Amino acid sequence: QVQLVESGGGLVQAGGSLRLSCAASGNDFSNNDMAWYRQAAGKQRELVARITRGGSTNYADSVKGRFTISRDNAQKMVYLQMNSLKPEDTAVYYCNAFVVWLSLSYWGQGTQVTVSS
Repeated sequence: QVQLVESGGGLVQAGGSLRLSCAASGNDFSNNDMAWYRQAAGKQRELVARITRGGSTNYADSVKGRFTISRDNAQKMVYLQMNSLKPEDTAVYYCNAFVVWLSLSYWGQGTQVTVSS
């Protein structure tokens, strides 16, 4: 069982920055692939960024060059640094942990990010 708690969301003007944090507990964090997803009102949940156990990263095209995902295995934390925010980045952002050896996925409760124009 993995528990995930997100923080760092809020209201920001277009062009601003936010840093989301996700605190994980419950298993060997270093063996999880971690990711951030988002879901805007009326839309499907989409992958924003992923970081594997080995540290490889991939990003949605819409956030490349603006967002950076990172992890701290010692602290069991994953971060999403979001720069040059746009109104279309407005969504609930969810932290996801994929336990590779079990093929199980866990979700946090989400944190709201609102970007005003």
